[in-house]
Amino acid sequence: MPTSDDGKRAYDLDRAHVFHSWSAQAALDPMVIAGGSGTRVWDHDGNEFLDFSSQLVNVNIGHQHPAVRDAIKAQADVLTTVAPAHANLARGEAAQRILERAGSGFGKVFFTNGGADANENAIRMARLYTGRDKVLSMYRSYHGNTGAAVVATGDWRRVPNEYARGHVHFFGPFSYRSEFWSESPEQESERALHHLRRVIQSEGASSIAAILIETIPGTAGVLVPPAGYLAGVRALADEFGIVLIFDEVMAGFGRTGDWFAFQSLADETGDIVVPDLITFAKGVNSGYVPVGGVIISPAIAAAFDESVFPGGLTYSGHPLAMASIVGALDAMESEGIVANAKRVGTDVIGPGLVALQAKHPSIIGEVRGLGVFWALDLVADPETREPVAPAVIGALKTKLLSLGLLPFFADNRLHVVPPCVVTDDEVARALDLYDQAFSSL
Repeated sequence: MPTSDDGKRAYDLDRAHVFHSWSAQAALDPMVIAGGSGTRVWDHDGNEFLDFSSQLVNVNIGHQHPAVRDAIKAQADVLTTVAPAHANLARGEAAQRILERAGSGFGKVFFTNGGADANENAIRMARLYTGRDKVLSMYRSYHGNTGAAVVATGDWRRVPNEYARGHVHFFGPFSYRSEFWSESPEQESERALHHLRRVIQSEGASSIAAILIETIPGTAGVLVPPAGYLAGVRALADEFGIVLIFDEVMAGFGRTGDWFAFQSLADETGDIVVPDLITFAKGVNSGYVPVGGVIISPAIAAAFDESVFPGGLTYSGHPLAMASIVGALDAMESEGIVANAKRVGTDVIGPGLVALQAKHPSIIGEVRGLGVFWALDLVADPETREPVAPAVIGALKTKLLSLGLLPFFADNRLHVVPPCVVTDDEVARALDLYDQAFSSL
């Protein structure tokens, strides 16, 4: 419970009036955040925390970056809102910058208010483009809280919300907890692709509009796909005339050390698997103003040249959000922030987490990730790989907060997901705090 007047008032108002997401309300004890800068946040009592959650894995550029704040302020002095039917310079500039980073396989951007409605509209585009209905997505996935997006989601949040039609789930590759009894990443990829082919055949390929996958499933555990898997999914989509959608809401815009995760997963020859649609949000402006969108291939965009696209939002391409995108992407480019994420992941975070696992092998079952996108799979038994109990996660979270680190946990996993601006010294400090927390068990 905060002790300062402002902290106590913030806490009391929250508990009295705010209804929180994904929660039973009575037992909540929310942490009060008063401010932040870079990789750090603090409360009203002066307690400071190293933010290795990036809030919801979205503050890629760090807290309160002046370039993004200044861009929002400058746009507010010119035009604070505009209807989506009009053209606006900030919107055009934002779309141009996104397309430059996505590459030549894309032609236009449809702006939404966040990642969930980006997935909603990508699904709608795929259905209209193909004239088909079904959407295939992974069990280990999260695609958002809205109607079709939450049913495309594979985890527990789907089950109480299954009101949308036409959704089918399949298992993606996950070597550490394989559904396919695989003994190598190569075998995992081969068997997962065979499984997907059989699902497509069994559902009827002519009924399937889209395959929607997180390029690297994030909340499900930072599941970097084995070599060849994405290329195999692309080949299946092409074979059966299915639209391939990469959900890069969490993995995009620097998180993996490249502008997009699919670019980070190029094969040994440098070939990149390019989807038909990309959904994004989070890192495109680090959440300073709510925004998301769909990056659209020329073929799908052209399908709506003469045919009306039946979708839109009042705040699509909102000028304050567009200005924040321009400010964020320009700063990330000029300051080498994406390159920093790649280097710090390769040289500091990755080796540091492997060393941490070697020190605590009885609880850290696997380390996986790239860039500033990592997860530790925590186990009660390293032989059986049984996940740790929720009480262990609770103890770790309490300890890390007491040490001054704001963590991100999902199920039995500790996700190591700092902003892309994180320094080597800050990573070293976090690794020491993780070590102390595991030692306290």
